[in-house]
Amino acid sequence: MGKSRISGCYNACPLPVCYIMQTTLRVSTLSLAFLLLCGCASQAGTKRDPRDPWEPMNRATYRFNDKFDRAIAKPVARSYRRVTPQFVQTGVSNFLDNLQYPVVMVNDLLQGQFTPFAQDTGRLLLNTTLGIGGLFDPASAAGLDKNDREFGQTFGKWGIKPGPYLVIPFLGPSDVRDGFGLVANTYADPRVYINNDAVKYGLWVVHAVDIRAHLLDVEGAMQGAYDPYAFVRNAYLERRQFKVTGGDSGSEEEQEEKLLEESGEGNEKPQPQKPPQPPPPPPH
Repeated sequence: MGKSRISGCYNACPLPVCYIMQTTLRVSTLSLAFLLLCGCASQAGTKRDPRDPWEPMNRATYRFNDKFDRAIAKPVARSYRRVTPQFVQTGVSNFLDNLQYPVVMVNDLLQGQFTPFAQDTGRLLLNTTLGIGGLFDPASAAGLDKNDREFGQTFGKWGIKPGPYLVIPFLGPSDVRDGFGLVANTYADPRVYINNDAVKYGLWVVHAVDIRAHLLDVEGAMQGAYDPYAFVRNAYLERRQFKVTGGDSGSEEEQEEKLLEESGEGNEKPQPQKPPQPPPPPPH
């Protein structure tokens, strides 16, 4: 799969194991770089962040989530990565992306993105048929790029304010608006309407393990953070703000790539200038 579904190092986006509910925040490695870039630009300070009035409670929940990840989610993901061939992992990721893609299409319509809706419909049909149920991704090769839209973003585009920052047990970083978005995402996901409980919950578990396995490659990015909690909070809130105020074109990944390139140019160290040459001595 050309564009991975990595959503950030642990807790830089909602806890991977608990994508059991938050199944639509599927972003690329480019989005991870955007997250880290924004997070690095907003290091922890001494003053209380007004966006985080519930910080003591949130920090306690963050520590709980971190312990859960270290004890259960990460070991399971490592075992999955170790025993599963790479082509199988890619097929699983493609299949799960395709299965929940109707959520993106619903939000295309709710945001008035009619051209992307037509493209996303073509993507779903192409991957479901020629891609054998979504195991393969011929749509990307055909130029139908994957979009990433969900209800939290839609609510923001409708003008609903994010509210206080909130760390949800198992789910990780969120805010009040995105918390309601999680509920809407869940009921818009086709997996909710599978009658066979073994199949339904089996798909949730596989999806959780698959996403956590992707994060193994990038989880070291937070190790140098002075305050991991503040790093995660700032990265999450800044990226969510971008998802609401930016990315209005058909391919939001292109918008993120453009912003990332511009930010990278702004962070380049200035080239040292040569000292001015002294004027030549006057002729004798």
